Amino acid sequence: MDLKELELLGDGQDRHWYYASKSCALKRCLGDRPPDRILDVGAGSGYFSKVLLASTTAVSALCVDAGYPRDWSELHQSKPIVFRREGSVGDADFVMMMDVLEHVDDDVGLLRRYADPAGHGTRFVVSVPAFSWLWGPHDEFLGHHRRYTLKGVLRLLSEAGLTPRAGFYFFAAVFPGVAAYRLWRRQWFKRESPRSDLRPHHPLVNRALTSLCLAECALARYNRLFGLTAFGVAEKV
Repeated sequence: MDLKELELLGDGQDRHWYYASKSCALKRCLGDRPPDRILDVGAGSGYFSKVLLASTTAVSALCVDAGYPRDWSELHQSKPIVFRREGSVGDADFVMMMDVLEHVDDDVGLLRRYADPAGHGTRFVVSVPAFSWLWGPHDEFLGHHRRYTLKGVLRLLSEAGLTPRAGFYFFAAVFPGVAAYRLWRRQWFKRESPRSDLRPHHPLVNRALTSLCLAECALARYNRLFGLTAFGVAEKV
């Protein structure tokens, strides 16, 4: 979870439709191989690590984010979760970068930093915003450098020395509405200031969006066509 978005959502972060359904897509990436030791790069609040610690047999998580004001440790579901400004892959068998690669100049270099020392069999999951034509004030607010296609994500994983295993688009259910909204605003508000599209919603709206995206989650791994987010799954061989 981006630290900027954490400030916007406040206490409602764990219940927000976007993160609730995205965590479902993340768990689908695991297949029948739950992680053991998690490395969460660009972890923000550690939301996704906490989801996996609570819902799988994972025993620990290391959350790394340069935006942390300090280092600290805590327990989640009686399992250790450590927050550090810097960290290495160590003995992690599962590395995730949830909406991280779009923030850096050298996305291949960042992936290689963790892929090169990773042990054989280590799995990587990345998620990134999809389609450059959807670029808008939301991307500028979050400090994005680019958006991706699914093909581009899988090529990126290969260039970093990993073997892609799967890839799919997610948030196809809300894609038409979001795409139409962004294109409309681009046409009529050409000089918008950077701002996030993510915000708290009325509980009924939030519940409806959550249900819609969770329903999509069951079939998401087959979606190679469109969505707001692209997921890539790879392995160090």
